[in-house]
Amino acid sequence: MKKFLRAILMILVATGLTACSNDTESEVADGSDSGAASTNVELSENVLVAYFTEPEETGTDALAGASRVVEEGEVVGSTQFLAQTISEETGGELFRIETVQEYPADHDELVDQGDQEQSEDARPELTAEIENLADYDTIFVGYPNWFSDLPMPMYTFFESHDFAGKTIIPFSTHGGSGLSGTIETIGDLQPEATVYGNALSISRSEVADSRHEVVDWVNGI
Repeated sequence: MKKFLRAILMILVATGLTACSNDTESEVADGSDSGAASTNVELSENVLVAYFTEPEETGTDALAGASRVVEEGEVVGSTQFLAQTISEETGGELFRIETVQEYPADHDELVDQGDQEQSEDARPELTAEIENLADYDTIFVGYPNWFSDLPMPMYTFFESHDFAGKTIIPFSTHGGSGLSGTIETIGDLQPEATVYGNALSISRSEVADSRHEVVDWVNGI
């Protein structure tokens, strides 16, 4: 009887711990459960900041969450804004992930195209690859969260490059879905790389005022 009660108690304790781990969602996600490195990493001097962004110039306004920010009079994508801030803070070189086929600037049309690509498991062709990837040890990788997943051009990007032995530090913008399972997906696509688990994820409606948050995050790596 004592052994039986002890077993029941152990099950209840384990269940309680599992429930507690799912109670809180942070803007900076800890990827320790996904196999990603959640501890601090040492940034190398050779840093690349690669990002995919699509600024919406029509449709939903910026305050309502469109993927654009006005920076010094120029309309830039929300993820691009984060990438530029990270580049300024780290001295990393910028690399924009672009597709051969242009995406529409209208919010609704962009949503429709992204949805269609995901349903087709598409691999949009990129205009360029990173030519000097061997020169970099640390790669920040930025992307918007589309339909609780990576945009399909990001699949093309990860499948076109070998980040073995390098550290990937993800950052993302979203419309309410946070990081979803994108950190785990990156780990699956690049199993020989170290994927930093404390990824940055910022709501599109808060990007314009997020500079200090981004800088603090970078300094905490």
